Amino acid sequence: MQVTGTEDVAAPIDLVFAELTAFDYVERQAMRRGIDVRRQFRGSAPDIGDSWDAKFKFRGKERQAKVTLDAYDAPNMVQFGGVSGGLETSTVIELVPLSPNRTRVSVVFKMMPKTLSARLLVQSFKLARSSINKRFKARMTQYARDIENKVVKTA
Repeated sequence: MQVTGTEDVAAPIDLVFAELTAFDYVERQAMRRGIDVRRQFRGSAPDIGDSWDAKFKFRGKERQAKVTLDAYDAPNMVQFGGVSGGLETSTVIELVPLSPNRTRVSVVFKMMPKTLSARLLVQSFKLARSSINKRFKARMTQYARDIENKVVKTA
């Protein structure tokens, strides 16, 4: 299953990329949502191949996931891979400058089930595809507005 989204941000590409790769901020946001995140690398910026371990509750069960930085091409693209049980994921975030102060952000999130239970989980996501797409689009829009608000505050 694949979920995609595109959003235009009224900010320069360098600033948008810096916000998307502010890993400290992303980790804090995840912790606020009840996800226990632990770095598996030293320092503030990961290298390709570095990872995070996460523990969270989903559908009443305690789950574990490992997220790895697979590619990093500043300021154009960042790619993450993930594994949780029998479910593998891939997230690609691409940035395209539309003008000096406008950037298009495209996100492609893929889920590849490797076990029967993961296939059943993905099948339930497919049945709820329209609501998942709406929530994904709403989150992308809100994140874009948050970045734009930071640009206004720093200008």
